[in-house]
Amino acid sequence: MSGTASIHSLAAEERARASGAAWARFATTRDRTEFCIAWLTILCAQVDRVNFAVVLLGPDAEGVFAPAAIWPHPSQDLSTLGPAAEQTLAERRGIVAPREPRSSTRERAAQIGYPIEVAGALHGAVVLDIRPSTDADLQRILRMVHWSSAWLVDHFRQAMVHERDVRVSHLDAALDLIATALREPGLKQSALAVVNEMSSKFACDRVSIGLDRKGRIRVEAISNTAIFDPRMSLVRAISDAMEEALDLDNIVLWPAGPDDENGAIAHTELARELKDVAICSVPLRDAGSLVGGRLVGVLTLERGSGAPFDTGTVELCRAAADLLGPILALKRDNERGVATLVRSRVSDGVEALIGPRHPGVKLMTGLAVAVLLFLASASGPYRVGARTVVEGAVQRAVVAPYDGHIAQSFVRAGDIVRSGQELVRLEDRDLKLEFARLNSELEQNERKSRQALAASDRGEMMVSAARIAQTEAEMSLVRDKLARASLAAPFDGVVVSGDLSQLLGTPVDQGKLLFQISPLNAYRVVLEVDERDIAAVALGQTGELTLSGLPGQSLPFSVQQITPVASQQEGRNFFRVEARLEGDADRVRPGMEGVGKINAGERRLIWIWTHALVDWLRFWTWKELP
Repeated sequence: MSGTASIHSLAAEERARASGAAWARFATTRDRTEFCIAWLTILCAQVDRVNFAVVLLGPDAEGVFAPAAIWPHPSQDLSTLGPAAEQTLAERRGIVAPREPRSSTRERAAQIGYPIEVAGALHGAVVLDIRPSTDADLQRILRMVHWSSAWLVDHFRQAMVHERDVRVSHLDAALDLIATALREPGLKQSALAVVNEMSSKFACDRVSIGLDRKGRIRVEAISNTAIFDPRMSLVRAISDAMEEALDLDNIVLWPAGPDDENGAIAHTELARELKDVAICSVPLRDAGSLVGGRLVGVLTLERGSGAPFDTGTVELCRAAADLLGPILALKRDNERGVATLVRSRVSDGVEALIGPRHPGVKLMTGLAVAVLLFLASASGPYRVGARTVVEGAVQRAVVAPYDGHIAQSFVRAGDIVRSGQELVRLEDRDLKLEFARLNSELEQNERKSRQALAASDRGEMMVSAARIAQTEAEMSLVRDKLARASLAAPFDGVVVSGDLSQLLGTPVDQGKLLFQISPLNAYRVVLEVDERDIAAVALGQTGELTLSGLPGQSLPFSVQQITPVASQQEGRNFFRVEARLEGDADRVRPGMEGVGKINAGERRLIWIWTHALVDWLRFWTWKELP
């Protein structure tokens, strides 16, 4: 018994020492793997029924979760934990998976799994193999794993916050460099300001910017150096290293990493000549160029002392280069002449067309060439379009026959009327009273005439006869007005204008226009042809008209008259062309508007689509040239 107790005592002391070392690593380490190992060791020390356990982290690029910590030995066989780990990761919840049926002692062996999630993202799981235990013990262990997993969640959350802070700091640094480049007016000033600031930010002894000039790199700026001779050995060595990075089209680091397959010969020579301990060259790209991502230069950083460039610094340099490339390319283009700039753009276009990349540009160019060839060889009908208005061939005006008032109105614009149909009636009460007065006056004059005849008064007879004639003339005028108090349609037609339904009782002056009537099925089409197209229009040409009120029907017409005087409306000059409708026009009404197209013969399709622009260019050239 004493031997067994001694063995248990030694085991307890061993676990205590392991736990103490684990607590020390747990409190001080920042490495994720070391943290997970220390955490799992502490957890298994507190749960005395654990056979072995594992912490899985991931997923990697292939979606696999790999062991980050194994207890008690890294060589422990974990194949039996596979089903429980898969279930935990799939269900993303804590599980208790029995490994054997319940025994008579109410204890059974099981596996406990619990997922590790941070902000809804699955980062891994912890799985423990437990010796036979009661259900209460298994639930206690599961709760212990649940509470202790908060340390892993907090560790991963702190790592996420740290990564975010690093990205934000990198973005701030890149934006500062962009602001520096934009603040300076010229290319050389911007490049010099950028390299000076990068030299300070990245603790570099020298930072240089070189731009591509017809396949060769020309160094534009060197930090803390306002003036330098391109023929200097220093400048030539830097230029060779930049050309090497440009040829490799990738970031070049010296000293190179174990996985770097690029032979950085020029960078090695540069380091040997200038006694550099670290060099980083990053290509500058112009993402806004025609060829998209065209290399425009190289950014080279050198350190004569200190440590090589770490991954964070390289990524920051890459981000800064991606932002600086378009700015420096734009400043360089602004300082070029027009001919050089045009030549560069043409060169970019040719490179995009015949180079190995940009299949989309090649496809679109091929389609455009095919379309142009088709338009240049094929012919089609050329039609002159114009705004069109339908008018009646004849328009009869219905006017007020005398000064009066409107008594009744029976039609309005748009109504179909028949010959003799009453349109409007004027008030005739005053005329009837006037006619009664004149009739009474006539009777008096006739009585006076008879009295003069009886008295043989020749003079009075002549005066009475004159008064009778005057009264009869006035009565005839009133009778004529009464006959015209009701105005009727002169023929079958449609009321083009006029609506007196809201003007009953209002006075009208003699000769005032009340209605306009056009005959049915007798119309003319008026086309407002632009002055630039009138030369293609001739008498007898045919065409088609589509009205806004009849969009689904095309009406044929033929040109009858061309007015030789231009009119101006809405800032354009046009000629009035009159045409006659052919065929059925039952649904056409005067005043309808639409678009008419006159057939002007066959033309090349490319001429039809471009003649307006070509004519404008000819006129503009004639106007501007002396």
